[in-house]
Formats: sequence, structure tokens, C-alpha cells
Amino acid sequence: MAEATAGRGLVRGGAVASRPGAGTTVYPVLAAVSFCHFLNDGLQSVIPAVYPILKASYGLDFGQIGLITLASQLTASLLQPLVGLYTDRRSLPYSLALGMCFTFSGLLLLSAAPSYLFVLAAVACVGIGSAVFHPESSRVARMASGGRYGLAQSSFQVGGNAGSALGPLLAALIILPFGQRSLAWCAPAALAAALVLAAVGRWYAGRRVAGSRGEVGVRGIPRARVVTAVAVLVVLVVSKYLYLSSLTSYYTFFLIERFHVSVRSAQLLLFLFLGAVAVGTFAGGPIGDRVGRRVVIWVSILGVLPFTLLMPYANLFFTAVLTVIIGLVLSSAFSAIVVYAQELLPGRVGTVAGLFFGLAFGVGGLGAALLGRVADQAGIETVYRLCALLPALGLLTAFLPRDPVRA
Repeated sequence: MAEATAGRGLVRGGAVASRPGAGTTVYPVLAAVSFCHFLNDGLQSVIPAVYPILKASYGLDFGQIGLITLASQLTASLLQPLVGLYTDRRSLPYSLALGMCFTFSGLLLLSAAPSYLFVLAAVACVGIGSAVFHPESSRVARMASGGRYGLAQSSFQVGGNAGSALGPLLAALIILPFGQRSLAWCAPAALAAALVLAAVGRWYAGRRVAGSRGEVGVRGIPRARVVTAVAVLVVLVVSKYLYLSSLTSYYTFFLIERFHVSVRSAQLLLFLFLGAVAVGTFAGGPIGDRVGRRVVIWVSILGVLPFTLLMPYANLFFTAVLTVIIGLVLSSAFSAIVVYAQELLPGRVGTVAGLFFGLAFGVGGLGAALLGRVADQAGIETVYRLCALLPALGLLTAFLPRDPVRA
């Protein structure tokens, strides 16, 4: 009976979906985790908008501002693999809602923090919420995929991309005009996400009871080859997110310095790039389902090399065109990499998701700091000439085995 009713909704009283491999994609569950990913990443991205307010309110220097970012990044990135490793061994269906409660609490605390130490505790709390959310919600997306793993991972990931892109807009409309205390107005969004995730948790618990947590194994790939493949995937994710960090953090400065455009025009071109990233993220998963993850990884990482090499020397029009192409192609890799790694390491869905989402967070933060130092010393154009070489690391894809053969 559960098989017949799977996919009709989040469940009547905690729905049990079809068995793994039955081919039923549970779209309401995918929509729910994607929507909550949108809220989670959107709320997290508004925090940097209050940095100028915090600096003035608490008399902070730039080193202390950096510690705020460090507190957020450490909890959001380093905890994710640990959360995934634990939940691979002991499932926690309602941890999704619990993680969003951490985000809710962190926003409330940050809105009324009486001292700098409370600010650090608040952003760490938001980071913990994100660390709990990503590995388990990625697992839920895979469980709801009906075998269309790339589509499911892309649907989940594009919610986060959209939230990250629209978060600064929310900050500009609400946080900056009304000040630090207006962060409390954003907290109900986290509470709403927690309620949605509680319903997802009921569905997840039903799937676990039905025995759907198991993962089939891979065959024909020696353990040493698997370890090498995972190491290659880690390097590829680092190269991808280091390049993307150069654009998300410094693209507007590059445009203003090189082409003397207005701040508004530079922001519009950045939004165009971020839109291309969102589209590419969604496209990569379904394409990987059809043609294979390894092909997508080849094309996505190495395929952008000609465009990244041209970008620092192009005029304004072709710079905009090239960055849209780069955003579309390069962003398509992440879903394929995550699903490929999950197939290499069956039964380690949470660990893989935590590792690669944690890397994405960590490399983004550390990369921005590193590239900022390079820009200060050698100029912003030098940053893009150096980063243009990063996609050449896509040649390492040659060391990946063909898409894992599932037993």
C-alpha cells in the first residue's frame, strides 16, 4: 500500500514512499528540502550584511570581524562531515528540524547580542544549524529521487544557490535600513522551515522503517582506486569553489577597476553571473543521469578553461558573456561530483554530503581571504589571471574510474 501511495505528498501522517529503485520520484519531498535549502542559505547570507553595523556598535576592528566569519565558517564547514558520519550510522530523521531551530535561535541572539562574545556565539549557532541541515537533507533528496539521483541533488542544490543569490537583496531591503534588531524579523523564516522539515522528518522516519535506508554496493573498483577517486574529487571541488569565490567576492571590483562601470551596473552583472550559476547547478544533475557523471565532470571543470583564460583580457561585453558561460558550465559539476562520490561510497551518503558541502563552505571563505591578499599585493586583474589556470586541474578527471557499476 505504501508503494502505491508514494509521491502523492509528504504523507498522510508520515508517509512511507516506494522502495528504493522502484522509480518513483517523490517531488513534494524534493520541493520541500529545496525550499528549506533556499531559506537556510538565504538566512545565512544576510549575516555579512550586518558587519558594518556590528563594527560600529561594538567598536570592532577588522581582525574581530574576521573572527566572526571564522566562527561561522568553522561550525558550518568542519562539523558537516562529522554530522554526516554520525547519521550514516544512526539515522536522526528529526535532526533537520532541530538544525533549523539552531538557526532560529542564532538569528534571535544576534539581533540582540549584548556583547561581542554573544555575537560569536550567535553566528556559531547559525553555522551549527547549517552543518546539521546539509548532510541529512542531501540524504533525504537521494531517498526521494526514485533513482534519478542527479535530478534530486540538483533540485536540492539549486534552492541553496537561489537563497545565496537573493540573501543580499533581503539584507539590502530589511537589515541595512532597519539595523541589527531587524534580524529578528528574519527568524520566523527559520521557524517555518523547521515546521516543513518536521513533516519531512516524518516521511524520512517512514522510509527508514520500510527499510529504505540501505545502499547497494559497487563492484569492480579496488579500494585503493576508490580512495584515489575521492581525493581527485576533493581537488576538483577545491578548484571549482576557489574560482567561483574569485567571482562572487571580487567580480564587482574587477569590473569597476577595469571598465569604470557604476556600482549598480557591476551588481547587475554579478546577479547575471549568479543566475547562470543557479541554472547550471540544476542542469548538471539531470544531464549526469543521462550521459554519466564522469562526462559531466570532464566537461564542467576542464571545459571552462578556454573561457577562464580569455576572460581577463576581454572587453566589457565579452567579459559578461564569458562569465555567464563559466557560471553555467562550471556550476554543473557539483551535483555530479556529489552523486558520483555517493556511488563510490555506498552507505556513506551523509558523510559524502557533509564532506563536499563542508568543502564548498570552507573553500569559499578561505579562498576569499587568500585572493583578497593577492589582490592587495598584485592587483585584482592578477587574481583572475592566476585563477584562470584552476580549471586545468580538470585533467585529473582521467584518474576517475568509469561511473560506478551498481550491484
